[in-house]
Amino acid sequence: MQGPYYSRSYRQHFRIGGVKLTLDGSPQGKTAWLTQPYVQPPAGQPRSYAGYGVMSDAQATAQMEKAFAHNWQILVHANGDAAIDQMILAVQAARARYDGVPPMRDRRPVLIHGQTLRHDQVAALRRLGIFPSLFPMHTYYWGDWHRSEVLGDPRAQNISPTGWVLAQGLRFTSHHDAPVVLPSSIRVLDATVNRRTRSGQVLGPEHRVTLWVALQAMTLWAAYQHFEEDHKGSIELGKLADFAVLSGNRLTMLPGQLSQLQVLQTNKEGVVVYQAP
Repeated sequence: MQGPYYSRSYRQHFRIGGVKLTLDGSPQGKTAWLTQPYVQPPAGQPRSYAGYGVMSDAQATAQMEKAFAHNWQILVHANGDAAIDQMILAVQAARARYDGVPPMRDRRPVLIHGQTLRHDQVAALRRLGIFPSLFPMHTYYWGDWHRSEVLGDPRAQNISPTGWVLAQGLRFTSHHDAPVVLPSSIRVLDATVNRRTRSGQVLGPEHRVTLWVALQAMTLWAAYQHFEEDHKGSIELGKLADFAVLSGNRLTMLPGQLSQLQVLQTNKEGVVVYQAP
């Protein structure tokens, strides 16, 4: 983290963006750290089983303060709401200690996944400047499982609650986390807009977003998350000519048709790097 590659500028198309901290596991694997028990605990576990954390609050805070002290961007894997509580406490402590201490930078700590983010926690994200990178793609791959075996209703309805985040005036990003699921940006777009499970049920209709919002979450807001909004994320003068050509206009097509989109061409800095057969 002391070398030339930890930078907001690229060297030969490479840079180290920050550090990662993992606080729990996954809800579909029933290892996310929750404040309420799983609907169906894993075999051999009591009915009170609610997953588990990776480290103590003191250890999480120490890691967060180390990142703040060095002005490193920190990206925190926290799926369960108990793990998110731990992240919030750690960021709060780190900001209390290092805000205003030179050299002061915009650190933009990131919550990765945040699948069981509670409504009351969203306000804390806004207050502390935590950027949410959510996982609505799981509404398709794991939504039915979350409802029947993991969280039950209403908790399953609110996984990756993009509606709550937008209502608080926050931006978010949407990802696929391959190889946990297939690395399809089209599926990310479709799930963020439609939130349909494999059985065709809509999971959390109030968290569905418009095509335009979903598009920004994958482009301009993603660039912002990584401090690259001045040269990536949108097609405009002065930015890199990085873009894809799709088989249809996703801003005018019906939401139910999004999964049928195909990538025809991709361009990197104006050079074609992929052309569909």
